[in-house]
Amino acid sequence: MTNPPTSRHIEVKDEHDRTAAVAEVAADQGPQGTVRASLYAKSEYVRPGDRTNLVDAVMDTPEVQTSETLEAAIPRGDIETVERLRQRTDNPVLRAAGASTLLDASIPRAPEPAADGQPDGDGPAAGA
Repeated sequence: MTNPPTSRHIEVKDEHDRTAAVAEVAADQGPQGTVRASLYAKSEYVRPGDRTNLVDAVMDTPEVQTSETLEAAIPRGDIETVERLRQRTDNPVLRAAGASTLLDASIPRAPEPAADGQPDGDGPAAGA
């Protein structure tokens, strides 16, 4: 195999430094591949926001940022994780698979900075 996948283990801790939510992320080496992630809370009694923080940690990894598509497995009924993944991806497609929800989506590209250092389309209008 010329480009074996890389994997990463990500954890979000609670206020007592216990693991609240976990993700396993595997990506093909090299840009424009597919990244696969499994995200879950260690307990159904995690704080609101822990699942959102986990999604953000996954989506902000270099492996995800350089990939084109995401395939994620989430426990069925985990609305917080699904909603955050919908916010952070393009064209998400969800389907049930036993006790899991599977999400396939495109990973949005960060805007390229223009020559003036401003992201394209977000800088002040000329003559303003």
